[in-house]
Amino acid sequence: MKDVYVADVFKFENQPIVSYFAVAAKQLRSRKDGGQYLAVVLGDRTGQIECRMWDNFAECAGQFEQGHIVKVRGEVSRYNGRYQLTLDRIRRAGDEEIELADYLPRTIFDVEQMWSELNACVESFSNPHLKALLLSFLADDEIAEAFRRAPAAKSLHHAWIGGLLEHVVSLLRLCEAAASHYPEINRDLLLTGAILHDIGKLQELSWGTSFTYTLSGQLLGHITLGIAMIERKLAGLPDFPAELRILVEHMVLSHHGKLEFGSPKLPMIPEAVLFHYLDEMDAKMQTMRNEFARHQEQGRPAAEMTEWVRSMDRTLLNTAAFFPEASKSGSED
Repeated sequence: MKDVYVADVFKFENQPIVSYFAVAAKQLRSRKDGGQYLAVVLGDRTGQIECRMWDNFAECAGQFEQGHIVKVRGEVSRYNGRYQLTLDRIRRAGDEEIELADYLPRTIFDVEQMWSELNACVESFSNPHLKALLLSFLADDEIAEAFRRAPAAKSLHHAWIGGLLEHVVSLLRLCEAAASHYPEINRDLLLTGAILHDIGKLQELSWGTSFTYTLSGQLLGHITLGIAMIERKLAGLPDFPAELRILVEHMVLSHHGKLEFGSPKLPMIPEAVLFHYLDEMDAKMQTMRNEFARHQEQGRPAAEMTEWVRSMDRTLLNTAAFFPEASKSGSED
């Protein structure tokens, strides 16, 4: 059974480890000398780690694929400030060696409680058309089941089982506060954007022993998939106003905020502009939480800068280390 997790590898720097991991990615790459090497990304419920196998990989590489659980032996080292494994053995694990709960991280919050909060929010809508649209999603058993389990991303923010629901509920709370502060905002439209902006991720991502992209996710992306899902639900709501359909779809199409970030359109209505920044804020704050937690797990001083964070293009500093009385007070509430 599994005894070393990704979060533990820093304890074994320049030492060999033996453990089980899920294969998140696998690729044969070219070496400068004309040969090849095996590059894999291994993961478990605590994170992912990049690995390299330089020799004797030809036979074993054909025994496993992405999504399989493997047993590996390798040495822990650091490269460009991040831990990695140099492997000398790898094989596919047998079913009797696998405990699936070891490999997929899960939300720390109560899924049914979050689901109830989401449903209660929709019930509070004053716009009957937006309410009907959202209820058509929430009452769909297949969508409801996937919504409770889906991650919000493959590897960035809220990348765990229940992560999408956690992200959406967090956004609903932010949107409620922001809508009450800005009177020009239509509260129901803003909340509709929060609930539907990433609905396409139910089809973009798959979650088994690791988080991966589906074929449609790779070729179409969650924005395109989300619009198609909305269109299918709207087909069953013939009285839904045409202008309101355009506003709802604009919320989804523009939520990445910039064309270079994957938005087919820039936000051009108040609700879309506001939602983009709230979505970005929630994602960035969760990314920082993740990095600070990883920093702490590695036993590093709390007042020390983190390693380079690729998704934010910077290092980070946790200011909680400078206000211990506030952290203590918060933990007691």
